[in-house]
Order: sequence, then C-alpha cells, then structure tokens
Amino acid sequence: MILAVILLGITGGSAWALELTPNEQAGKRLYRLGVSASDAQLTARVGASDMSVPASVLPCASCHGTDGRGRAEGGVRPPSLDWQRMALGQGERQSNGRSYPAYSDASLARAIQYGVDPAGQRLDPAMPRFELTVADQRNLTAYLKRLSEDRDPGVEEGVLRLGTLLPASGPLADAGHVVRAVLEDGLEQINQQGGIHGRRLELVVADTGTDSATAEQALQRLLDQDQVFTLIAPLAPMLDQQLPALLEQRGVPLIGSTPRSGGSSQIFDPLPGIAEQLLSLAAHARGALSLAPDGLRVVYAGNEQAALAEQVRERLLQQGWATPAVQAFDGRAVEGPGIVFVGRAPAFAALAQALQAEGRDPYLFAASSQVAAAVASLPAQWSQRLFLAYPFVPGDWTEQGMATLAGLQQRQGLDPRQASLQVSTLCALRLLSEALKQIGRDASREQLVAALEGLHDVDTGLTPALGFGPGRRQGMAGAHVVAVALPGPRFTAVAPYRPVPDSP
Repeated sequence: MILAVILLGITGGSAWALELTPNEQAGKRLYRLGVSASDAQLTARVGASDMSVPASVLPCASCHGTDGRGRAEGGVRPPSLDWQRMALGQGERQSNGRSYPAYSDASLARAIQYGVDPAGQRLDPAMPRFELTVADQRNLTAYLKRLSEDRDPGVEEGVLRLGTLLPASGPLADAGHVVRAVLEDGLEQINQQGGIHGRRLELVVADTGTDSATAEQALQRLLDQDQVFTLIAPLAPMLDQQLPALLEQRGVPLIGSTPRSGGSSQIFDPLPGIAEQLLSLAAHARGALSLAPDGLRVVYAGNEQAALAEQVRERLLQQGWATPAVQAFDGRAVEGPGIVFVGRAPAFAALAQALQAEGRDPYLFAASSQVAAAVASLPAQWSQRLFLAYPFVPGDWTEQGMATLAGLQQRQGLDPRQASLQVSTLCALRLLSEALKQIGRDASREQLVAALEGLHDVDTGLTPALGFGPGRRQGMAGAHVVAVALPGPRFTAVAPYRPVPDSP
C-alpha cells in the first residue's frame, strides 16, 4: 500500500485515469461543456424554427449524460452514443417503421450538424444541430469513440473505490474511529456476499489532520491520487465552508452528514438537518405546549451558527410563527416563553445557567446532536422544560435492525452508547449500496446521483423510512420530540417523527 501511494505521488494520480489524446481531450470538453478547442463560441439550432442558442447551453452531455447512455426527460429519451453499437447499426426494422444503418465518421458529422441519420431520415426535432468547425467535429468524433471507456474515477473491473475523511487525532478522533469501524465492517459484509455487480467495494481513509488546510489537502489526495468514486460518511467539520463548492466543482457525490448537508446537490444526508429538527420541536411547542405565535425566540451561539439560526427563523415565519429577529447569546439571559437554541453544548449550558440566575424558566428547545453533552449537568429546574429533537429513537428499531446493530457492536467492539453515530453511518452505507445496485455495472457519478434521487421509503430497520428526490437531499424531514426529566437525565418520547411540511 505504501509503495502504491509513493508511485501515485510520482505519477500525479493518473494511474487509473483513461489516457486521452489531445484531440480526444478537446472532444471531451466539447461534449461535456459545448466549448470549442479554439474557445470560440459555438452555436446550436433548436426545434423547427432553428432558434440559435450557445452550444454551452445545450452540450451533448446535458441530454445524453456524461456516460453517453441518454436520460429520459420531457417524454424524450436520447439514444445511447455507444460507438460500437452505432458503428454496427441495429440491422433490423424497428417498431416505428424506421431502420437505423451503421454510422461512419461522415454520417455522424451530418447527424450532429444537420439532424439526419445515415439513412437520410430526420432525427427527433428535440436534437440540437451544432455548427462545428472541421477540427471540432473531428475532436468530438474521436472522443465519442472512446466515450464508453471513459469511466469515472474509482470504477475498475473488479473494484469500486469509496473515500472518507476521518480525524486520526484530536477531539474527534474517537468518533472517527467509530465511523471507520462501521464502514469497514459494512463493506466487509457486502464483499463477503460478492460485492455489488461483481465489484468489491474498497474504502480509502484520509486523515483530516487538525485544521481546514490539512483537511482540504486530504480531500484533494482522495480525489486526485486515490481517485475515489464517491465520498461516504466523512467527519470533517473544518471543511464546512469549502466542501460543497469543491464537490460541485468536481461532480463528486457524498453520502453522509456534513455541516452543510442539504445545501449542495452533491451531498445526500440520511438524516434531517438541524432546521428540520427544530421545526419539529416548534410544532410540539404549538400543539402540546400551547405557545402563542410570538412565543418563540431563536438564539444562537457562535458566528458559524448565525446563518443556520436565520434559516430556522425564516422557516418558523413560514410556518406561522411571529418570531422576532434572531439573537446572539452574549452570556446574559434571554426573554421569551420559549427559546430555540442553535449552537454547541457549552454555550447551551451557559444559557441555562444565565436564565436560572435571572429566575427565568422558559421552555428550551434544541437538537440533541448539538447539545446532548450538556444535558446531564443541568439542574432540576429544567426538568420537563427541556425538549430535544432526535432523528430516531430505539422505538424505531426493528428486530432485524437491532440484530444488525448488535452484530456490528460485537464484531468491532463498539460502545452501545455511541449508537447514534453508528446508526447514521449504517444508514449512509445502506443508501449507497441501494443506489449502486440500481445503477448496474456501468457505474458513473451522474448515475449515482440520479439513483439516490430516486430512492424512496428505504427501510433501514433503525430509522423512519428514508428517501430523497430531485430537490431533496435530506433522507428525513423531521424528528422525534423527547422530553428530558432531571436529575437523571431521563428521556421520554412525547411526539413521534412526522415529516415537516415543505415551505409554502
């Protein structure tokens, strides 16, 4: 393994990439982006009216996909651009009464520029006609002949490589150990059953280091040297700001929880975001606690939480609350009968202490993932005044789910008290494996994103049913509401999981 890393460093990480000639590289750029090798603006003519638009608006890949297989959209399914199939022709009369002779370089050029097939029959009007130079046409043809070989990184004959970012030292090292153990155990179980579509799933783990610079370097190594296909359950909060943009730029999907989950088309989080969890608490505050529409205050601690706090307030306004402007916690007590807190455990404990010192006892609402570490230290004053949001509770666990979790803990020697992290990682693995099964052996990142979007009502045995959609990147859209009794603490589920309604 060490030798492989050294060799990858010498070769610049291209060991697994398809070697394309300069002409083929130019054709790939034209196919995916609609950009000429000369950087001149190309045009495409669309529809019966021959309306002209820039080719960059309608590149070939926008309809045929980066893999050339075509994506059904608006009742039209673009054909596959597999050159082997096109060069052989279909050799038979189709049900629509048309025959499809073999393509040559010349007839392909006529199809692209004039919209006619090798038999002289007009192609579907939805097919744009591109005005290309001879050089651009040759580049495009050269690349189309290699398109079926141009696999995404991480896809090999017998292996599909996954990557994750986990800290090996520092305050999150223990959590990183748990995530790694769950991932390695889960992949071993899959591989023992033959992998997925004949490929063994291989995990590459990169150490985040201690700051955003080292974490970003680790991510670049995963993508450029290790050439992973997708990221799974990373633990790298120091990349909160950079990760969505980096994934968008590289077209790399991620399955797992991140600080900005839901904010990127490439990030699929099995669990609900903090905002959705807090909205579930707000629904309980209205229905069970009878708080008035102006009864909630959103309080945050830490500048990094300000944007999330404002998002929560906006969602509350959309749900009919008359919530005033968000308030930063500055160490002093906050007024109001109900406080929705956004921030970490130490600041939450300080807020409770400041309120107690002022003789105030509002209802407190927070996401368990943010403040659970502070709960045991709170005084009895907050008993039944504190409500936490949990994406899942043991009552969600089926017999099979409990057996899966117990088997994992026994094999890997994991602490049952860390079940929350274990379950979220197991869910990420389940969603990834389901999507990989759907896309078949010829896997691409684009297909993976489409397959994840198509997952609905996935039964994990450990959570409410999970699912995504074209505009939805959170596997769940709400949380259980749990009341806390103190001292103890003792936890009682008081409202079951219900999806939070979409914003109007």
